[in-house]
Amino acid sequence: MRILVIEDDLDAAAYVVKGLRESGHLVDHAPDGEAGLNNALGGSYDVLVVDRMLPHMDGLTVIETLREQGDVTPILILSALAEVDDRVKGLKAGGDDYLTKPFAFSELLARIEALVRRQNPGQVKTKLNVDDLEVDLLARTVTRDGQTIDLQPREFLLLEYLMKHAGQVVTRTMLLENVWEYHFDPQTNVIDVHISRLRAKIDKNFEKPLLHTIRGAGYSLRAVS
Repeated sequence: MRILVIEDDLDAAAYVVKGLRESGHLVDHAPDGEAGLNNALGGSYDVLVVDRMLPHMDGLTVIETLREQGDVTPILILSALAEVDDRVKGLKAGGDDYLTKPFAFSELLARIEALVRRQNPGQVKTKLNVDDLEVDLLARTVTRDGQTIDLQPREFLLLEYLMKHAGQVVTRTMLLENVWEYHFDPQTNVIDVHISRLRAKIDKNFEKPLLHTIRGAGYSLRAVS
């Protein structure tokens, strides 16, 4: 996805942009309302993430202006304003969802993905494939070369995340936030243990390994010829 983040808090923006890029998305950042509006009007984005309190032009004005010009890009509003009236104003201005600060990155990412699914319902995938490995998200089954592979719930979540980011390098931080919902590093070997168990199940009895360790970076699920 191509995402525009309109946020004047540089630390918050850096956190969001880094996380989205690590999740495989193309991300632009605008530090104020005017720049954000110009970027939004001049680019083709799948989602906009807009802070409410922005210099030069506030977030609600940015959203209202976009809607007045016929822009229907899904918009997630970020704001420290958490009262019901604040959320209602944001949604009435044209926002599609509203997330209050502070927030967990995993929730931000889930909300962005949900907005895109609602915008493009025909693009929702229920089966994921990498080479001869298939995950059925509805039946919660895993097969490789036609053979059923039994996974524990956490192993399934881990494989699902790796499949959704197939071909990309998935970092330890990404796995901790999105599979274990840790927003800190507990300094345990939990990821190593689960990766080892998953690799034994999806790779051990097959000719071609799919789950690769990228030294110093993380892991990648991909077929290597």
